[in-house]
Amino acid sequence: MDISLERADETVGTVKENLHQLHWNLREQMPEVHRYAIALYDAGTDKLKTFTHSTLGGGKLVHYEAKLADVPSLAELARDKRDRIVADLEIFAGTGSKHSQTLLAEGFKSSYTKPFYKKGALCGFLFFDAVEAGFFTPPVVRHISVYAHLAALMVINALAPVEVLRSAVSMVQDLSHYRDRETGTHIDRMSRFAHIIAMNLAGEKDLSDELVEFVFLFAPLHDVGKIAIPDKILLKEGKLTPEEMHVMRRHVDQGSEMIERMARSFGVETLPHMEILQNIVTYHHEEVDGGGYPEGLRGEDIPLVARIIAVADVFDALTSDRPYKRAWSNAEALSFLDKHAGTKFDTDCVRALKENMEQIEDIQSNFPQSADSAYHEGYTEDL
Repeated sequence: MDISLERADETVGTVKENLHQLHWNLREQMPEVHRYAIALYDAGTDKLKTFTHSTLGGGKLVHYEAKLADVPSLAELARDKRDRIVADLEIFAGTGSKHSQTLLAEGFKSSYTKPFYKKGALCGFLFFDAVEAGFFTPPVVRHISVYAHLAALMVINALAPVEVLRSAVSMVQDLSHYRDRETGTHIDRMSRFAHIIAMNLAGEKDLSDELVEFVFLFAPLHDVGKIAIPDKILLKEGKLTPEEMHVMRRHVDQGSEMIERMARSFGVETLPHMEILQNIVTYHHEEVDGGGYPEGLRGEDIPLVARIIAVADVFDALTSDRPYKRAWSNAEALSFLDKHAGTKFDTDCVRALKENMEQIEDIQSNFPQSADSAYHEGYTEDL
């Protein structure tokens, strides 16, 4: 299933809300389908991630990800662009797959899986699960294909505004002759660091997979306001003066205003999740002891998504080379974050990063620093 869209239409609610409605409509005709779920694919890390679901009676398969290469059956479907029917899920009873074991434990007997694409690139998978073995016969699958198409279209519509906003930012950068050195591997790394933190806080903070994914998608826009900062300050190879720091800090308000204008221009300001983006852009320089900016918020008054971005962004800044400093080791950077946990940084976010260093190192390996990475970070006065 390959979906191409010219624009993102407005949706009624979040992807989860819309999926619930689709599932309700499907179950009016096929009540045996108790689960309807979507997983997204990140080609940069080969990760397949749970995104949203509608499951009768709840659903325990959340906050889960796996490398597509480690799931050969799904990798084969993606490669061949074909779907799969499993008439009896008991065939997976002896496997170590968390996905299969969870479905079996919840009483599902058969499944139908379909990959979906945009412009030929894999976006993710759609999953339908029934409480009857052998339920997904060819006539049933033909009927369900309509709902599969609608779900894929819905997901791509929901993600399209992010692409629109990121493209608009890139265009402004090009027109202003400003080369944002954060748009390279720094963005690739820090957005995935943010995803790791959010994913590992999801259970205790009651974050949905959908919200976690949008933290990852919106993270690259956190410092959009720096487009408006003069190059002589933005690219200065040394410590900023108090006057220059005052100008630098204006990027937060300027970024918030830019996002609002762009959202209005593209008609996406009322879409779900735009508040996540505004919170990231506006509050990612706040500090938990109230010493940050622009509003001097404290603790949990700072939106969690902004606290997540702050830790991910600073960790990557510390472990990257800059004209004014060498790259710190991961251990040195973690020591710095530990030292300032509870004052500058959220303690839970720091802990979530520290407890997942194997994944962090994998991302650093996949996205090594580019040679021209020279950028002034907000915390250079502390380094």
